[in-house]
Amino acid sequence: MSGPILFGVRHLSPAAAFRVRRALDEAQPELVLVEGPSDLNGQMEWLCHPSTQFPAAVLAYTKEPPVRTVLWPFAVYSPEVQAILWANEHGVECRFMDLPSSVFLAFAEAAAKRDEPPEGDGEERQEEPITTESVYKRLETLTGEDHDTFWERNFEQLGEREDFQAVNNTFGWQLRAATMESGRDMAETVVREAYMKRVITQATASGISPEKIFCVCGSFHVAGLEENQPMTEEEENALPRADCCATLMPYSYYRLSSRSGYGAGNRAPAYFELLWDALNGAGVGEGVYLYLTRLAAAHRKAGNLVSSAEVIEAVRLADTLAFMRGSKYPALTDLRDASVTTMGHGSFSELSIAAADTEIGRKIGFLPEGVARTSVQEDFYRQLKALRLEKFRTVELQRLDLDLREKLNVKSEAAALGDLRRSFFLHRLRVLGVHFANLLPSRQDGANWGEYWELRWTPEAEIEIVESALMGDTIEGAAAFALKERADNSSSIAQAAAIFQDAFLCGMPAAAAHALSVLQGLSVDSAAVSEVAETASRLSLVVRYGDLRRFDPAPVVPLIKQLYLRACLTLADACVCDAKSVPAVTQAMDRLNALQLNHEFLEEGRWLELLADISDRDDLNTRCSGFAMAILLERGKADEALLSREVARRLSPGVPADLGAGWFEGLAGKNRYALIARLSLWRQLDEYLSGLDDETFRRALVFLRRAFADFSPNEKNDIAENLGEIWGVNTRQAAELLMNDVTETEQAVLDSLDEFDFDDI
Repeated sequence: MSGPILFGVRHLSPAAAFRVRRALDEAQPELVLVEGPSDLNGQMEWLCHPSTQFPAAVLAYTKEPPVRTVLWPFAVYSPEVQAILWANEHGVECRFMDLPSSVFLAFAEAAAKRDEPPEGDGEERQEEPITTESVYKRLETLTGEDHDTFWERNFEQLGEREDFQAVNNTFGWQLRAATMESGRDMAETVVREAYMKRVITQATASGISPEKIFCVCGSFHVAGLEENQPMTEEEENALPRADCCATLMPYSYYRLSSRSGYGAGNRAPAYFELLWDALNGAGVGEGVYLYLTRLAAAHRKAGNLVSSAEVIEAVRLADTLAFMRGSKYPALTDLRDASVTTMGHGSFSELSIAAADTEIGRKIGFLPEGVARTSVQEDFYRQLKALRLEKFRTVELQRLDLDLREKLNVKSEAAALGDLRRSFFLHRLRVLGVHFANLLPSRQDGANWGEYWELRWTPEAEIEIVESALMGDTIEGAAAFALKERADNSSSIAQAAAIFQDAFLCGMPAAAAHALSVLQGLSVDSAAVSEVAETASRLSLVVRYGDLRRFDPAPVVPLIKQLYLRACLTLADACVCDAKSVPAVTQAMDRLNALQLNHEFLEEGRWLELLADISDRDDLNTRCSGFAMAILLERGKADEALLSREVARRLSPGVPADLGAGWFEGLAGKNRYALIARLSLWRQLDEYLSGLDDETFRRALVFLRRAFADFSPNEKNDIAENLGEIWGVNTRQAAELLMNDVTETEQAVLDSLDEFDFDDI
């Protein structure tokens, strides 16, 4: 009595899928067994559903963090898929026969622990095992072509008379004999094969004749299924298992391609589907015409000219190249070379976009409603449909502009607040780390009613949604859990304020209230003025635009007042700092100024008195004092007389050049055009520099050059016009000192003052 039919395949091989169906038609088995997780047979129903569109993948994941996942991707030309579909069409029982997904996940967890760096000096080195990858590389060296091309020429193009099953099984035998996998990998392979053979023996024990069992597995495993013993019941019970769940998810051709790192030897999934279409049409030779015509169409769509003559010439050239390289039909390499020569005029860059579209493709699978998903996935797809965002579930990057203001020309509240609801949804995905939408910087000055997003769907986003199931049953529930966890683990008011702002943007008042309570608790402790200013600025956003997002900002106002007062009391002391700390202090000063301008409930008098004090004091970092004067000028609280007096005092021969130039750098940090328009200021600066000796002049010039480094070319030209008028020279000569970058020598002077302590003045 002969054993079961073992049909070895290469995963995602169109020829294997085509020949599997032929072999099934001939064998007419009573049971079809397919390499795949044996505990996920329930997913086969959905793989066979008429509305299912491939690619799709079975995803299993652990219930406890850290989440580990294992994935089985399928395309329409996967041999396993075609075997499952054949069985469904003919009413034949079909089951997966590989280890359960829970065992695979347990193996992955154990492997992760073993892969931790071992203790010791690491002097002992083991010889590298010979893996299938190293055999493939050796094969590439011998044939002069990559392994995908080798496979296509020798297997995808096998003729009708050749026994595909025998050839493929033989290749698997030889590949297995040539490899010496590491002990761990080979042990897992043996365990898998023993389990698969146990499934086969159980089927025969149930009364099914061995000749009526048809097994589809990787050709590498055929030898193991023929020679090794089946796993015993005790061995099966001893297998480790992880607590896990599974789901069927849409997949993409990009993810299947070698560019994404998936190692199934399918670098061009759209091209392989094209071969599948050819095999089910006129034959594998039809693939030449399908590829080149689709490539030409994609190239034309990209705005390029392609003539029919160029396509015809590409066909002829591809046939010639295939003959020269010993192939029956042109392989993808031949088609690529021919198309680059004819349509790309010798340059692949001309065809790169069209080639990516034709070879990799943009296809994303689709699963019908009702497919077994996690509750978070169900909620995601429900909201995607309700918010009319389904069209963005593509691999193509698309823009989405939102206007958060209520629309008054519509009837329903849902439509009036449609963009706001979309914003809440996208921000919740962002908080969960789902990389579906990316928020772009606002394009309005002083307005926050517009949001601009870039959306692109990837299978990774689906995996990230599945992982969110550990935090809640819905997108909102999972986001609330994530925000609470972040808030409870925050250690500074800046972190808590960022979480509060995220909750506000997500439209989740309860999560915002919790973050605010954490923030109030942390605000009792001391914090740098820069952190206080950043926190107050984040809270200010909520107060200013709370109504726009249907959020009550009243509880935030007292905390802003508290932080504002605290910053006013500590800012002057923070200005006693070294050069490295100045940018953070001046940024805090700028934020506090904007904060006071935006809210009438913050005392203006206190803030202006503080700025005047910092501007006037000589014991602070002079850049901070200069920046305070710049703010007073911007707010119209310093007249020409005060500015002239301060310039004369700060830029005088009695003041060290470093301090004087540092003060001017701070002054130039804001409201530059107002400074440029004051010709008297530049006269005073010129008189100051003219009175310095050579050494002091060079030192002061270093700081002035740094002050001008952030000015735009137009601003520098305006300054050059002022200096040209004062010096009596043309603008170009005056601009030379402003336009040049700081030299290494000048930078060394700046670095020497980084640790200067102004408290010693």
